[in-house]
Amino acid sequence: MRLYVEGIGLLGPGLDGWMAGRAILSGAAVYLAAPTNLRTSNMLPAAERRRAGGPIKLALAVGQEAILQAGRDSTTVATVFTSSGGDNDNVHAINSILATAPREVSPTRFHNSVHNAAAGYWCIAAGTHEPSTSLCAHDASFAAGLLESAVQVTVDDAVVALIAYDHPHPEPMHRERPIAAPFGMGLILAGRRNERSLAMLEVDFVSGTAHETAMQDAALEALRIGVPAARGLPLLAALTVGGPAQIRIAYFSGHHLNVRVTPC
Repeated sequence: MRLYVEGIGLLGPGLDGWMAGRAILSGAAVYLAAPTNLRTSNMLPAAERRRAGGPIKLALAVGQEAILQAGRDSTTVATVFTSSGGDNDNVHAINSILATAPREVSPTRFHNSVHNAAAGYWCIAAGTHEPSTSLCAHDASFAAGLLESAVQVTVDDAVVALIAYDHPHPEPMHRERPIAAPFGMGLILAGRRNERSLAMLEVDFVSGTAHETAMQDAALEALRIGVPAARGLPLLAALTVGGPAQIRIAYFSGHHLNVRVTPC
């Protein structure tokens, strides 16, 4: 499947936006881990801004950055949201409420707990009625999102915003399912090359195990391994190379994705 990257969003520990992150991922700047700079998107109306938790802020921030870089109208772009957990802070709060009396969960907490909450906030913020898909595939969540986006671009000739994000669980769930840090990335993907195109991706679904492409920097590799959404870091790094590159991203049951990157 062949698709074109038009815009990129990035937000993670020490990776505050694509412009800063690009220098780090290319090796031109030293990576220094720092708390993720979570910020509320100015796309949201005031009432929704107050209700949005950390994972929602993360997803909308990278989606908005990618849309702005691509110069696309957010009302015309389909979305694929992928996360291994969703709003883990909110799930923890609901579990805590249900373990005590009275067991009264607020409507805001409930609607933020569903896995497509980020998609709902995005549709409100972007004013869009375009199709939206929300996925969860444990550690393969980024690969699943990229595969779904590639299919939609190829089959439906859609312009798709792929938004991958993950946020740590509070304790005690963090001990059972550790996620190293809040991290998100966004890609605007289209089926035709144009003046906005940054690179061409050729995505193949391949049966059989293969060594995943790792990050050369040890701290960035720890981030890649420690956050499911950060499995996309090698793809972002390949987009900074300035020449052709090929990466492998693990999927389920011994399958993987081969992704060839060619700058436009």
